[in-house]
Amino acid sequence: MSNLNIAHNRLHNQHISHQTFEKAENVVSWLCAVQAQDYAAAKWALGLRMQNALDNCIEQAFNEGRFLRTHVLRPTWHFVLPSDIRWMLALTAPRVIAASSYYYRILELNEVVFSRANAILEKTLQGGKQLTRVELASVLDQEGVATDNLQRLGQIIMRAELDGIICSGARRGKQFTYALLDERAPQARALDRDETLAELARRYFTSHGPATLQDFAWWSGLTVADAKNGLDMISSQLTREVLHSQEYWFTSSMPTTNDLSQSIYLLPNYDEYTVGYTDRSAIFNLLDAQKFATRGDVLNPVIVLDGRVIGTWKRTLKKDSALLTPNLFTSLNEIEMQALAISANHYGTYLNMPVNIEPV
Repeated sequence: MSNLNIAHNRLHNQHISHQTFEKAENVVSWLCAVQAQDYAAAKWALGLRMQNALDNCIEQAFNEGRFLRTHVLRPTWHFVLPSDIRWMLALTAPRVIAASSYYYRILELNEVVFSRANAILEKTLQGGKQLTRVELASVLDQEGVATDNLQRLGQIIMRAELDGIICSGARRGKQFTYALLDERAPQARALDRDETLAELARRYFTSHGPATLQDFAWWSGLTVADAKNGLDMISSQLTREVLHSQEYWFTSSMPTTNDLSQSIYLLPNYDEYTVGYTDRSAIFNLLDAQKFATRGDVLNPVIVLDGRVIGTWKRTLKKDSALLTPNLFTSLNEIEMQALAISANHYGTYLNMPVNIEPV
C-alpha cells in the first residue's frame, strides 16, 4: 500500500507548511506562476509562504518590478518573474488568444485593430511611462481605436499583454498601471519550444507535486499532448507513484512531522493549493463534498486542517484591526482552535494589525 499523502506533500512542496523564502520574488520563482486576478489575495498567497512576510514589503517588491502581473497560462492574471515572462508568453499566449476568438468576433476586434492598438500603446508608454487603464483608453480613443465598451477595452489591453507589448507597472495608490514589457523586463529569457515545455513541467511538478499529467495540462493551459511532451522530457528527475489508478509525479523531497506542527492554514481565494489542480478531491473530505458545495466554491478563501479544506473564511478590515469570520464545516477541538488563532495572528502580522476571530 502506498504511503503517499498527496495533501501533506503538496503543503510541503508549495512551502505552505514550511516557510523558507524571504522574498516575494523567490516564491513566484518557485511556483513559476501565481494566479493573481484578486491582487490582495495573491499577495497573501506569497506572504503565507514566506518568513516574516509583510504586505507593504510585497507591495514594494511588486512596484519595483521584482515580479510582474500579466495574462499568461490561462485567460487570467498571474504573477511571474521578469526573467520568465517572455518564454511563458511565447508558449501559452497562442492558446489564450485562440480561446478568446469568440469575444474578438462579438466585439468587432481583429488583427488590424490589435496591431493598431499595440502600436499606439507602444508609442504612448515609451520612455518609462506608466499609465492607468483609463488613461490608456483615452489615448486609444483619441487615436481612433474605440474603447467605449469596457469588454472591448479589456480585450485590447489583454491582447497587448499576450503579444508581449505591455505588462504591469507600479501601482499608483490603489490604481494599477501598465508599462512596456521591453522596459520592465529587459533581461527576459528566450527559450526554444522544447526548452519551454521542459522548464514549465519541471517547475510545476517540483512546486505543485504530487500532481497528474491532467493537473499540469489544466494549470498550464497546454494541450495534453504538449503537457505530456514536457513531462516526458523531465520525468527522469521526478518520482512516479500510482495511487487509486492515478499516476502522480513529484520530487523526492518529503514533508517531516515538524512541517505540520501548525496544522491550520488560512489560504486566500485562488491559491495555488486549490486552483493548481483539475482534480481537487485530495484536499477535502468526500463526506464534506455536499456540505462544501452549498457553502461556496473551493476557490474561495479556505481554512485547511491537516491538508484538507474544513471551511471558508472572510476578513473585514476596520480602522485599526481586522475581523476574521470563519465558516467551518466541522467542529474544532481546543488544540485546533489554538492553531486557528496562531494562523490568524500570522495573518495579522502580515497585515500589521491585530486580527480578531469572530466566535464560531
